[in-house]
This record gives sequence, structure tokens and C-alpha cells, in this order.
Amino acid sequence: MNKRTKFFTYLKVLFFLTLGLLIAGAIVIKTQPGLAATIADNYLRPVIGTDRTFVLEQFFFNVSDKTAQLEYKFKSPTAPQFLNQINNNNLSSSSLDLTPISVPSSQSLQDEGVWHNLSVNVSLGKEVLAYTFVRPDPTRAFATVSLVQMDMSQLRIGAVAGSKEPGTTLGNPGPGTIPQNIIDSGNLVAAFNGGFLYVDGNYGMIVGNKTYVPLKNDVGTIVGYTDGTVKILNYTGQDLGKNVAFARQNGPLLIDNSAVVLDATDMKVAKGKVLHGGIYTWRSGIGVTKSGNLIYAAGNNLSPTTLAKSLQMAGAVSAIQLDINPSQVRFDLFDRNASGTYDVTPLNKELAYLSNKEQYLKGHTRDFFYVYKQ
Repeated sequence: MNKRTKFFTYLKVLFFLTLGLLIAGAIVIKTQPGLAATIADNYLRPVIGTDRTFVLEQFFFNVSDKTAQLEYKFKSPTAPQFLNQINNNNLSSSSLDLTPISVPSSQSLQDEGVWHNLSVNVSLGKEVLAYTFVRPDPTRAFATVSLVQMDMSQLRIGAVAGSKEPGTTLGNPGPGTIPQNIIDSGNLVAAFNGGFLYVDGNYGMIVGNKTYVPLKNDVGTIVGYTDGTVKILNYTGQDLGKNVAFARQNGPLLIDNSAVVLDATDMKVAKGKVLHGGIYTWRSGIGVTKSGNLIYAAGNNLSPTTLAKSLQMAGAVSAIQLDINPSQVRFDLFDRNASGTYDVTPLNKELAYLSNKEQYLKGHTRDFFYVYKQ
């Protein structure tokens, strides 16, 4: 075999090997999206670096999105299957805004935009959590966003730094668990994912008197106070006020003064600075309503803009994105049972594969938020 023949043989082998890897990667992302994201974060990044991993993620998730668009040309979208739903008309709604979200009636799915009670044992006859779903992207009717509204006149929110993220790189690992006094109280209601890895932006996090990562300027920041008040603002170095319980940053604001504030510049900046803007994937976000309630949003095949739109539809006047990709988006509900432990229920079946009953209670490597009855 001469050198020219060997060269073309090597090219053919390389071509088919690359093609095989691309096909295998697309299949894994389609069938096991959580596994794909875990492989990218835990194995690819240390070997090929963040930027190259981002390019691969962008390619594979966009292939998955195009496949879904083709698939849903031949079948109808379905609503999320919520797992802890209850219809109890005897509950008072306290401070939740249960006005149905306006969606096009000719295209809506059953209960789309209609708020329902989420049952929790500590509600004391009041409806403190409500859920619904919307589809914010007219070009992707299969992209459904689950929404949870939390009555912050009845509830409190806390933040936990993970045992690795975001502070370990700076020598500041967190506890990774919900405070024991909250667990022992029996008043734990829910927990949900926090923000990006440290490497994806070096975004700040403070809990109590501990700074895990210093706050950065010109970054969207959720701030919780000891009196239960929660604000989402663009941090520019201003004094956040007294009695700050926590602050967590995660990219620029999605919503400010009720308006979606993403622009073309935001969408072009790399993942760590902004939002992984070129990828349609699982995303989550959190917003504050005019009355001070919290809105958590999570859904599939979302861009930063469609995530922002869903939060805006739910009444958020300010909002930021939280973590993204299927392996990291999660929302679990907690109910104290007769044995004194907690029954843990994922928000819906779409998030069920991410649920880990022990993780938030006994140790998580990444930061998260928890909600409890005051």
C-alpha cells in the first residue's frame, strides 16, 4: 500500500469514526440527555476545555432540537404530568395570584395556563404553592414550561452552597445540605436547583456571613433577606441593604421592570457570561412578581428568550436564569410523613429521573435553594 492510499484510508477511517461518534452522541442526548450533560461537565471539560465542550454541546443539543421539531410534525404535544397535584376547593389562596395565564385558546392544551394547588402538609389550610404550565415558543409547541408560584407571605427561601460548587475553586466549599434545624422542624416544603458551575462565569454567592464567590458587577442577582423579602436586581456594586440572608448571581437579568431585557449582544456572549444562548435545551429560572411571590420555571427545548417569556407570562417583574441542561434542572417537593422523615416527590414526570431523595437532605455538590414554612 503506497503512501497516498494509506493517507486516504486513514481519512476514511477518521471520517467514519467521527460520524459514528456524532451519531452516538446525538442518540445519547436524545435518549439520555441527563447522562450526556453529565459526561460533558465531568469528563469532556477537563480534557478538551470549556470552550470546545461548549461547541460540542451546542452542536449536539441543536441536533436534538431539530430532531424534536421533525418528530412533532407527526404527533401532538402533551402537557407535563405533575405528580403532587390536588384539587381542593376548601383551601384559601392567601396571597397567590391564581388568575389564569392568557394562552391562545385554539391551540392550548387542557389546563394550560390554569393554576392548581400543590399539596403540602404544612399549608395549614392555605394554598401556598400553585403550579401550571405554558408553551412560550410558537415555533416549538412541544416546549413546555412548568411553573410553580410560591406565596412568600407564608413561606421563606434559603440558599445552600454545594460541597464543590461554586466555591471550592476559591477554597470555599459549602455544606451542600439543608440546615438541620429546618429539616428537624418538619416545615421543609421544596428544594430546587441553583446556578452555573464556577467555571461558567465565576458568578457570586453569599450565604449569611460567608462569601463563597465574590459578587461581580453588572450581573443579575437574587437576594434574600432575613425578613423573607426576595429581590432580583442587576448588581452594580450597590449596597444590598441590611439583613441579607443570601445572594446568588447567574448571568444578566432575563426580566427587568416586567420587560424581557435580552438583546442581540447578550445572545452572542459565551455561556459563562450569559446564558448558553445558542442552545435549545432544558433551562430553569426564577422570578419575583409584583406582590413579592416567587415564580420557578423549568422546561425543555428553551432558549434564554423563551424561558424569559414564560416567566413574564406568569407575572414575573424581574427574573434571572438558573442552571441549565437536563442533568441539573430539578424541583422536589417534601412532605413530612408519620415516621418523621420526608417523602420526596419530583414536580412532574419529566423531572422525575433527576430526583434524588437523599441529595438535598444529605449532600449535594452544587448549590441550590430550599423553601420552608416560616
